[in-house]
Amino acid sequence: MNDQPKDVLRETDAEAIRLAKTLVRAARFGALAALDPETGAPLASRVGVATDADGSPLILVSGLAAHTKAIVADQRCSLLLGEPGKGDPLAHARITLQCRAVKLERETPERIRAEWRYLSRNPKAKLYVGLGDFSFFRLDIERASLNGGFGKAYALKREDIVLDGPAVEELAAAEQRAVDHMNDDHLDAIANYARHFAKADSAGWIMTGLDIDGFDIVAGDEARRIFFPAPLKDAREMREMLVAMAKEAREAVQL
Repeated sequence: MNDQPKDVLRETDAEAIRLAKTLVRAARFGALAALDPETGAPLASRVGVATDADGSPLILVSGLAAHTKAIVADQRCSLLLGEPGKGDPLAHARITLQCRAVKLERETPERIRAEWRYLSRNPKAKLYVGLGDFSFFRLDIERASLNGGFGKAYALKREDIVLDGPAVEELAAAEQRAVDHMNDDHLDAIANYARHFAKADSAGWIMTGLDIDGFDIVAGDEARRIFFPAPLKDAREMREMLVAMAKEAREAVQL
């Protein structure tokens, strides 16, 4: 009889990576866990979430909050993402990211980009983003635990989730103009993307972010992640890909 414990982790595959990236990119909020600097005890709090161009989570927090003081004192933290739906909440996918929190200093390119991406994702944060005690932090992912539902547990590495390479920054430099153009002139295409690729029925979709892996759309409190058929090699491929996907989606929804 084999008394060896059964490994509960599945081998990481493309499907698991796609699910992990979807959970991170589509998140509106998460549970941030850090270490209380006074007691050393775990401290958990809900925070609003967006992502940087490479997929790293971004949070906007007040310096008065206990969790902010905790990540300033000790960068180590974790972020739980994944919204439960109907029925058993444990049957729905979620991911825990083990990270190090890095404060983004004002007037730096990283901070400026983080603010645009965060407000695109969380427009109501405009009410307090300019207040002096609020700061942006990027959560640099080191590893992750993915639970895709019963019997679907995975241990992921940083490179499974975070994008890397010169194309990431190249596309990030062109992102805001491209997103503004899509929202100003091509809402019909975004609506077709939502219906065909995201299987979303609601209306009012806008684009909130675009990276080498795909793009994010929201309608009210709903968010969807749409992946490109293959990662973009450079910014020049962006328009061609969006046009090709718009054509595919338009033809599909007209059937």
